[in-house]
Amino acid sequence: MHAADATRDLWRQENAEETEAEQEDFLLTQHDGLGVCEVGDPLRHFLGDPAPELAGYGTGATPILGCSCGLWGCWPLLTTITATPATVTWSSFRQPFRKEWGELPLGPYVFARPAYEAAIAQPVRLTEDPLRRG
Repeated sequence: MHAADATRDLWRQENAEETEAEQEDFLLTQHDGLGVCEVGDPLRHFLGDPAPELAGYGTGATPILGCSCGLWGCWPLLTTITATPATVTWSSFRQPFRKEWGELPLGPYVFARPAYEAAIAQPVRLTEDPLRRG
């Protein structure tokens, strides 16, 4: 939902021919999660040390969301992850295929590192997508 809010005005400039309902559906479904098979070691990845093939298009950023088509690299959401012994911070969110958008108005988000690592170790499994309409 935050990514939709951060990109809504940018997308409206590009998708002016679509109805508002079509635009909103696109906004809410533009991203999907990253599978464990894609990130390899989730803890390492989400502490800002992704595998080389996921290392943010040479920006040093980490993909935290992939594309809804199932290919993470098709439309990733990138962020800079900074980890200290006490916190993990996500900042400088970007879309690598829209460099002209610059840094998106998201975050920074600061997480207590012990809770963050616990959440990665035991993720909540949803039975359905809370944003999917229908």
